[in-house]
Amino acid sequence: MMQQRKYIAVVDDDESIRESLPDLIRVFGHDAEAFSSAEEFLSSKRIDQTKCMVLDIAMPGRSGVELQRELAQQGRKIPIIFITAHGDEQDCQRLRQSGAVECLLKPFTDTALLDALNAALQSRSPP
Repeated sequence: MMQQRKYIAVVDDDESIRESLPDLIRVFGHDAEAFSSAEEFLSSKRIDQTKCMVLDIAMPGRSGVELQRELAQQGRKIPIIFITAHGDEQDCQRLRQSGAVECLLKPFTDTALLDALNAALQSRSPP
């Protein structure tokens, strides 16, 4: 039932998230790689292959929201799922209104992440 594997980038300064989420995303049938900062992701060679991002809101340096803005300015239409331990439902609503596919409050369930990934990958227009 799962289509071809998609490349998902996880950008989070929390090491435990960077270690666990890519493994979970692979279980869901996709390829995944973790980055510790917006800068690390932007300088990667995988940016053009990224079909979806799981992006922390609050990170040292460039925030997730700033990275979202920069990608939009570059004309990159990568669906984004924000994750946060420091936000609330109002923050999530605002992020959805500004173009995020979903916003998940940490800790979130595997099912919530899978549903968000499926929505993000379905929202992406064909290349």
